[in-house]
Formats: sequence, structure tokens, C-alpha cells
Amino acid sequence: MLVPLIIACEVGFWVLLAGGLALRYLAKMPKLGAAVLLCEPLLELVLLVVTTLDLRGGAQPDWKHGLAALYLGYTVAYGHYTVKWLDGHAAHRLAGGPKPAGAGYGKARAVHEWKLFARTLVAAAVAIGLLQLAVWYVGGAGDTGSLQAWQLTALRVTGIHALIAVTYTVWPKGAPAKAGRL
Repeated sequence: MLVPLIIACEVGFWVLLAGGLALRYLAKMPKLGAAVLLCEPLLELVLLVVTTLDLRGGAQPDWKHGLAALYLGYTVAYGHYTVKWLDGHAAHRLAGGPKPAGAGYGKARAVHEWKLFARTLVAAAVAIGLLQLAVWYVGGAGDTGSLQAWQLTALRVTGIHALIAVTYTVWPKGAPAKAGRL
């Protein structure tokens, strides 16, 4: 039951996002569009409640509960960022707004990557915290090894993202050469 709910939450996120942006920029109803966008956290709340009820009902903790925790951590850390990023692009494409600034090159790009890493750190902390609460909730009554394995997965993802940020710091991405020069 959890996997279809996780998929439904992800699909629902994008449907609400597309609907909210369409209302804001295509239908010229910015307040209604904003209201639709504000409904997105309800999806995560539903997932959290259903996951908790599943464990409370005696379900054996497994990979689905871990995946739900990682999904919740990701949406806490990246959800608003994603909405804001897409809103800027929609405003540019659909309403003639200014072109959103890119990540840049060199030091600016490295700073951008470290900011993304900070978001990943928040996502991992939320996921690890939720998983630890689940471990304590289940207690000795069930096998919590799967939940603890997901905690390690969150740490591995964080480590990989740190390496990516380090590469942009050590080997900064340069601006592309101007086209047409001979």
C-alpha cells in the first residue's frame, strides 16, 4: 500500500505544481494558483500519517517505510526550492518575466553546489530522524534492520553529494567559449 501511495504523492506533487502554475500564468488567477501550490504539503502529511498507521497496525518495517522516509526528507528539503525554481521559469516562459539566473560558473557554481548539498544534508537529517523515530516506535517487537539500512543509504547519498560539491570547488566549471569566434 505504501509504494502506490509514494507514487501517488509524487504524481500529485507534479499535478498540483502544473495546475498551480497554469492557474497563475495561463489563467491569470495568481491567488488561486498560489492556493493550489500551498496544498502540496498535504500530500506529504498524508504519506507520513499512512506510514505511521501502517507501522502502528503491526506491519513489519521494510524498504517501503524507508523509501517513504527518504521521500519525505527530500520533499522537506527540496520541495519549496523546486516550486520556486519552476515558478521562475514559468514566469519567464509564460508571462514574459525575466530569465531566471543560472547556477553560473567558477566560484558562483561551486557556491550553488554547496547550497544544494546543504539541502541534501537537511533531507538526510529529516529522513534519518523519521527512521530513528520509527525504530524507537517499533522497538524490540520487530526487525528494524531495514530502517537502519535506509539511514545508511541517506548518509551515503549525502556523502556522494558532498563529493560532487567538492569537485565543483576543486575543478570549477568554466564559462563556455563564445560561439562564432575564429
